[in-house]
Amino acid sequence: MDDSLLRFGLTAFTTLLVVVDPFGVIPIFLALTSDQSPRERAAIVHRAVALGFAICILFLVAGHGALAYLGVTVHAFSISGGVLLFATAMPMLFGHRPPLQSTEKNEQRAEDIAIFPLAIPLLAGPGTITSILLLTAQARGRIGDLLALGLALTLVFLITWLMLYVPGERLIRRVGKGGIHVATRVLGILLAALAVQFVLNGVEEYVRLLGKAPH
Repeated sequence: MDDSLLRFGLTAFTTLLVVVDPFGVIPIFLALTSDQSPRERAAIVHRAVALGFAICILFLVAGHGALAYLGVTVHAFSISGGVLLFATAMPMLFGHRPPLQSTEKNEQRAEDIAIFPLAIPLLAGPGTITSILLLTAQARGRIGDLLALGLALTLVFLITWLMLYVPGERLIRRVGKGGIHVATRVLGILLAALAVQFVLNGVEEYVRLLGKAPH
């Protein structure tokens, strides 16, 4: 396998795993479904993960075309996307979900929680969609990179489904809420580092483009 393809695939997997943050979703999922039976919880997990995955696939397929239609260059989106992901990482460093991806139990009773807030915005939230668009732009239409991105996205949602489908109480009892907070902070550090790297890549591409421009 090409080293650049493997590196892109690992970057995509790490980025998506961090922004989806299945560890952080578990306590919220348990709070939202505390009055549900195991069978109802399983059905909610199936619907939420399937819908979130479908939304992400839609942006993966249409993301590159959308950027081209809007006239947004890869380096411009890399810089802006990196800034947004860094803002997403900051609350995670303090053990919290990002504001746009957090919810309270009493806000969702009138809605199907599999759709809101689980699928949107917990699983397919602004950070996830931005990451997919950013990675799609970096792939530059290369089939191998797009397939690697699709595989990374599939693996992340498979991991998320397994972590939510397996009784969450058992995982929290073993890891503890402190362990969940530690994992969230570690993922926040990784996401912040990746966000800075995206910005640096965008600046580098922009400077290179200026160097090639005729004077």
